[in-house]
Amino acid sequence: MRIGVQRFVDRRFCVFCAVILLFGTAPALAEWKTGAAKVLITPDQPLWMAGYGGRDHAAEGKLTDLWAKALVLEDGRGCRAVLITLDLVGLDRKLSQSIREAVAKSQGIGADRVSICVSHTHTGPVVGQNLAPLHYLLLDEQQRQWIDQYAEQLQLKILEAARLAAEKLAPSRLSWGSGVAAFAVNRRENPEANVPQLRTQNKLVGPVDHDVPVLAVSDAAGQLKTVLFGYACHATVLSFYQWSGDYPGFACSELESLHPDCIAMFWAGCGADQNPLPRRTVELARHYGRQLADAVDTVLLTSQLEPVADRLEASYREVSLRFDTLPTREQLQQESQSATKQLAARAQMLLKRLDAGEPLSDCYPYPIAVWRLGNEVTLVMLGGEVVVDYSLLLKSQLSGKRTWVAGYSNDIMAYIPSRRVLLEGRYEGADAMVYYGLPTRWNQQVEETIAGAAVEMAGKTAQEMERTAETSQPKSP
Repeated sequence: MRIGVQRFVDRRFCVFCAVILLFGTAPALAEWKTGAAKVLITPDQPLWMAGYGGRDHAAEGKLTDLWAKALVLEDGRGCRAVLITLDLVGLDRKLSQSIREAVAKSQGIGADRVSICVSHTHTGPVVGQNLAPLHYLLLDEQQRQWIDQYAEQLQLKILEAARLAAEKLAPSRLSWGSGVAAFAVNRRENPEANVPQLRTQNKLVGPVDHDVPVLAVSDAAGQLKTVLFGYACHATVLSFYQWSGDYPGFACSELESLHPDCIAMFWAGCGADQNPLPRRTVELARHYGRQLADAVDTVLLTSQLEPVADRLEASYREVSLRFDTLPTREQLQQESQSATKQLAARAQMLLKRLDAGEPLSDCYPYPIAVWRLGNEVTLVMLGGEVVVDYSLLLKSQLSGKRTWVAGYSNDIMAYIPSRRVLLEGRYEGADAMVYYGLPTRWNQQVEETIAGAAVEMAGKTAQEMERTAETSQPKSP
């Protein structure tokens, strides 16, 4: 028992020393104001679980609770933004827009300053129309009613989390760093059964992103209050019938245990083609969670933090992401009779739209959000299940480890392949579009469209920060 207490005291003392080294002992307060809060979102009903198509019954209980967490950031000019993190597989466009607009209205800001990032846990509930041909369209009426009710309750709980976070706004200091965790494996390039041996032989192949970005939020006295971190890897260790945040949930729990006054918030990076391997056991989920928490804690405890200047800029844009050749009515009619139930469900859904006089669109309004925190961090938030190539590309074109790229943000409408993955095809490149209900795969400009818009937005956000910094400087007499 004494060893455990001493470990806790030593960690708290190290964090205190790191903060003193970083910020000094001057009593002056930073101009940042922040507040964070979390609200329980574990379903009360035995809902169907999201993420896997092979399940044949609803949830049986819980391993861990699921959470909605909110972080409100406000700079010295009063510019505010709200980040929501959720222990869920995803949100559809309609529900995400409704939540963002409601949060924005409650905070007195524009919806372009509210972003939602999900962990993509595959042991959470079905939510709204997300992955409709995989889940919602195939379930009975009772399950659909419960799913709709859960979505309504979810929005209210997220609003509550944002409200509580705003009520806690207080002078704060922000700092950033980057750690490393190596359990993510490129699942397209490494057969799952061979991964243990390939690890031993150091022969794993394929692009990965093992960076662990960390944003530490401390109060004026140097006490750690919030830690925001990300990692590019699917939350698919577990596949049973109990609610769980998977490895990200265990990472957050570990950090909150080590730092009891702190709220830990996770965002999923560009991990659409990355899996935690090996997997399938609770022990491994806990193990990977501890690895990720240790990577964050190493940054917090070893003075690997740099201060973030008091300035916030945020932008949001929806770009027209074009599809490949759309299917004809005849093709959809043929698919509607398919023995593959998800393919048939998608075709029937699209035919229903055509019958209602709604033509199939040749593009999708794809969301991109860019936040600039001081001159130190650029956070790019991309919709959909984004493959790792985007993170590597945007880091190379922008500011390296100072560029953080979140996938699974605001609208999880489909897989987002790079041009390379699109041309290679297979699940991430084409097949998964069926489960999201989109009419066909993306066209070959998908990477150019998304990356080009993100780089342009990041550049404009940086320019706007420079412009406002110049105008806020006192003029010489």
